[in-house]
Amino acid sequence: MVSVGDVVGLVFAVFFAILVLAFCFLLIRLTRVIDELRRLVEGVTDKSVPLLGEVTGTVTHVNQELVRVDAITANVQSISGNLSALTSLFAATLGSPLVKVAAFSFGVRRAASKRHAHDVEKRVKAEVKAEKKAEKKATKK
Repeated sequence: MVSVGDVVGLVFAVFFAILVLAFCFLLIRLTRVIDELRRLVEGVTDKSVPLLGEVTGTVTHVNQELVRVDAITANVQSISGNLSALTSLFAATLGSPLVKVAAFSFGVRRAASKRHAHDVEKRVKAEVKAEKKAEKKATKK
């Protein structure tokens, strides 16, 4: 006859066999996942290596263009410095005489306008005086 220990041993053996089968199933699935992961990494590597080459070429080209832009910027800075020096030279050589000429012409215009105003005032006073004399003569007669 079969004892309780034999039944427990048999149940335990069946349970252990099911556990081993489940573990084998998990290992097979894990192997497939790892194989797919390996293929994915190979695909990414195959695609990214040429891209990295293109990026390197692009960065090299951009660096060359930046060198050219740097040269252009240096030339523009040199030109602006030269223009500043030219402006200073112009202001030093012609600025002072131009200011003097402008001040002189302003003074001449002001003097001429004062003289003209003085002449007009003198004529008006003479006319007023003449009118008063004429009025006095007219009232005496």
